[in-house]
Amino acid sequence: MDPKSLRYNESHEWASLDGDVCTVGITQFAVDQLTDIVYIDLKDAGTRLAVGDRFGEIESVKAVSDLFSPVEGEVAAVNDKVKGDTSLITADPYGKGWLLKIKVAPGTKFDHLMTLEKYQKQIAEGAH
Repeated sequence: MDPKSLRYNESHEWASLDGDVCTVGITQFAVDQLTDIVYIDLKDAGTRLAVGDRFGEIESVKAVSDLFSPVEGEVAAVNDKVKGDTSLITADPYGKGWLLKIKVAPGTKFDHLMTLEKYQKQIAEGAH
C-alpha cells in the first residue's frame, strides 16, 4: 500500500478503506520506535470496535504498546501470519504486516484521521 493514500491515527495506526472494508496496520515510524517486535495480541474476528477502542497490543524488547482502532466496525479478519512471525510487521508494515480488516458501515469517512502530510508534521513536532 502507498503511504500517501492512507490515513493515520495520532497513535501511529494507518487505515486504508476499500469499499466497506478498512485494513489497519502500524506505521513505519511506529516500527522504527519499537525496534525488535517480539509479540502481538489482536482482538478476534467478530469483535465490535468504536473509534479509539483498543484492539490489541504489540510488544517489543523496548516496550508494550496498545493498538487503537481508527474506525468503527466489526473485525472481519485478523492477520494470523503476523502473530506467528512478527518480523512481517517490521519488514512490510504497509503490506504483509497488516493487522486487522474491519467491516465498516456504508459511507464511512476518514475525516477524523490525518493525511500523510499531517501525520509527518505531527512526528516532526515531536507529538508522538
